[in-house]
Amino acid sequence: MHILLLWLYIGCQLLKVWTNSTPKNILAEIPSPVLFQGDDHTAYRDPAVLYYNNTIYLFFTLVRIEDSGKVYSYTAMSQSKDLRRWSRIQILTPRDQRLDYSSPGNIIRYNNEWVLCLQTYPRPDYTVQQMPRFGSGDARLFTIRSRDLRYWSQPELLRVKGPTVSEHDMGRMIDPYLLADKDEPGKWWCFYKQNGVSMSYSYNLHDWTYFGHTDSGENACVLVENNEYVLIHSPKNGIAIKRSTDLRTWKDWGNLITLGQADWPWAKGRLTAGTVLNMKNEPLFGKYVMFFHGSGPLTEEAGDFDKNASIGIAWSDDLKTWNWPGLQTPR
Repeated sequence: MHILLLWLYIGCQLLKVWTNSTPKNILAEIPSPVLFQGDDHTAYRDPAVLYYNNTIYLFFTLVRIEDSGKVYSYTAMSQSKDLRRWSRIQILTPRDQRLDYSSPGNIIRYNNEWVLCLQTYPRPDYTVQQMPRFGSGDARLFTIRSRDLRYWSQPELLRVKGPTVSEHDMGRMIDPYLLADKDEPGKWWCFYKQNGVSMSYSYNLHDWTYFGHTDSGENACVLVENNEYVLIHSPKNGIAIKRSTDLRTWKDWGNLITLGQADWPWAKGRLTAGTVLNMKNEPLFGKYVMFFHGSGPLTEEAGDFDKNASIGIAWSDDLKTWNWPGLQTPR
């Protein structure tokens, strides 16, 4: 009897160790699709995400309406282990309406540094009485760099039209996204919003050659899947997908993604800026994970552009059928 009890005790302890060591899917633990909730004085927009060392690093546009009525945009970041508890927001860029660095696209690893691409969105002398007012024709693309994801360099202009085109003549451009070429090691692409989505390439992230453009919405995010480029972009409302093998010929794929917008007052005005990570091989996720922002209940044109914008989350097995916290049946 004593030996039987001993073996039973050992078995229970081993089961406990095995249970505690099995990673739980953290998506199932998120209580709400809203990760950062905007309000009448704050907007959280344009998420960009890095998963590194078991930590989610979330970069985003932070818009604040000050007591004076002036409106400022920043690139900011926060981090989390479980998508529920987030670190204090760290602002990475200066308070300057002539610049308003914003819309981080993504983060890559290059020459032992982290490189984050972003844009300027100049709105000098912008006040709440003018809302909404969109960025001027001086909007350009930049990168900032870090060795530790804490301290960041001064922004460096991305001359994506080539060295002979002056900054003045580059034209308005927003929403950059950096991606390694799927076929040629050492070659990098920058996708950005200009004439649909434009594309330039570089072998050092400094000297760029313009490649071309295709019809697209904004906030490009690009994955490489099954020898194809998968372009996730945002039209007037919702999130759409295109595919290409050569970056020249693109085909629309799937249906417009609007998630739970019909039931979400916080995203009633617009659902947009989806960025997707393929986390299917990560035990804590096991899915494609989409971060996006929604604004509402008003449309952006009616005022909920620099306020009442919130960052949300959803996930999928196939980029077509989506789920999010609280949803019983994926759609």
